[in-house]
Amino acid sequence: MQEYKVFQISKDEIVPLAERMKKNGVFLVMVHGFIDKEGRMDISYDYAVNPVIESYHVVGEMKVPSIGSIYATAAEWPERELNELYNVEFEGLDVSKRLFLPEDMLETQGKGQIMVTPLSELVEKNVK
Repeated sequence: MQEYKVFQISKDEIVPLAERMKKNGVFLVMVHGFIDKEGRMDISYDYAVNPVIESYHVVGEMKVPSIGSIYATAAEWPERELNELYNVEFEGLDVSKRLFLPEDMLETQGKGQIMVTPLSELVEKNVK
């Protein structure tokens, strides 16, 4: 069974941690995000520190630095997904195009509304 360790960090520790992990040859497994029981955003950075998965959580932040310049696509895709679905802003991340959602989807009040608004209300109706 894979051992799993959880740590809480601040948003200021995200980049130095990623740089240290990359320098040591540690793989980024995934960047996850969810809303916790208190309604706060919880962003986790999971690293394969053999034989352990170390999960570093940043809680309550909606604006954090991107680690895409350190881990390339392994970080960029999950960061873009969290931006699109939860409106988490990753500083330095290119979000000029949508990752999953259709380009004709209405811009709602803010971003990240896909998680709380039915799709039928988000798609523009082209009436001629």
